[in-house]
Amino acid sequence: MKQIGLLKAIMLTRKAQKMTATERAELQKRRLRELVAYAKANSPYYAELYKNVGDSFSLTDLPPTNKIALMEHFDEWMTDRSITRKKVDDFMSDLSNVGKKLDGKYLIYTTSGSTGNPCVVLYDDTTINVSSAIGVLRSFARKQDMKAYMKQGKKTLALFAEGGFYLASGSVKYNLRKMPWKKNLMKSCDVRKKTQDIIDMMNDFQPTMIGSYPTALELLAYEQESGNLHVKPAIIMTGGEHLSDSVRERLSKVFGCYVQTNYSCTEGGTVACECTERHFHVNDDWVILEAVDENNQPVPFGTQSSKVLLTNLANKVCPFIRFEITDRIVMHDEPCACGDNRPWLTIEGRTDDILTFGNGVKIAPLSLYALLKEIHGIQRFQLIQVAPDELELRLVSTDKTKAFEQAKKAVSDYLAQNGVTAEIRLSDKHPEANARSGKFKHIIAM
Repeated sequence: MKQIGLLKAIMLTRKAQKMTATERAELQKRRLRELVAYAKANSPYYAELYKNVGDSFSLTDLPPTNKIALMEHFDEWMTDRSITRKKVDDFMSDLSNVGKKLDGKYLIYTTSGSTGNPCVVLYDDTTINVSSAIGVLRSFARKQDMKAYMKQGKKTLALFAEGGFYLASGSVKYNLRKMPWKKNLMKSCDVRKKTQDIIDMMNDFQPTMIGSYPTALELLAYEQESGNLHVKPAIIMTGGEHLSDSVRERLSKVFGCYVQTNYSCTEGGTVACECTERHFHVNDDWVILEAVDENNQPVPFGTQSSKVLLTNLANKVCPFIRFEITDRIVMHDEPCACGDNRPWLTIEGRTDDILTFGNGVKIAPLSLYALLKEIHGIQRFQLIQVAPDELELRLVSTDKTKAFEQAKKAVSDYLAQNGVTAEIRLSDKHPEANARSGKFKHIIAM
């Protein structure tokens, strides 16, 4: 399989930006046919899955796939027949291999498994270079922020979860192995370190760009306001969690810079880039995104999907074709005021969980979050469903007993209005991020 180099990936990506929507749709269709033909010829899994798919097919003729199926058939899924699950697991058993290539060919990444089914993903040179090209050409919503980033020294900090083969930290480690002379310009730090250790590192490094989870940055904003942290980034790029408008505005005010995000996943890379209108424009030259209902049927423009089917046109070593992702999105067909003619979407945040109670009533996490964040004295909270009708509230507060009584009443009243009766008790534990992924959720379902 011939690989696409970085310069060619940049050239192809730049060329696609100048295309009309019709021209890009034709490019997408051609790349899909090439991907499917390659998968059928080299992956026993896809050869069986597509045995009734002819040369003349539509996207919807292709059966969807998911994490469970691909991981159960890992060896058959791979198009490089020398790659096996055992070989990958042996490689991953040594954490010093993070950022190294398996067999000198493939970077290994894993998802955090927030849905209960982590996925192992291989990136070959084409996948790596396409991801880099999108980052270079499309990651900045505003040109002035890129200029400021370049002018102020290009010092980049990735503050995400480490201790595993995760995309964000693993990519930084790979780039530092490849370009060791950038060690003073690029740094990765585990977001789960002690806050003061992170602050000391940031004060010393003085990053020009900070990439991290919104919840981690929200905590650091308090440190910046108090004077414990004193950095002056040119740009903040958030990821991994939903970036709310209120958190965006707070971070922008406290750190004095533009704050933006993107829509990414390990299986698809940077799926969509944010514009100045805060819309996510799909990188449809390299990705196909389908907004579908629970039965994988397309939902109309302007309608929230139950999930997404993702096709990554750049990854042929472990093809993701109509791959199920649990995100809920809304695709739009109206023109965007930013002038970009690529399709755009809005997305429901992935930070918190929907709670389903014993009587079947579902409660959106945002409503509970909105209640709790307004209670005076609560500095940090986490509401955890420990049984169908039992909730545990973890608090950081100046007066925990008083704050809990107010929180309990607010949540109980709200639930009662929605036909739910639940026991709410105060936990002696502090709110904490997921031990594996490093991501923080305010509302956690069973």
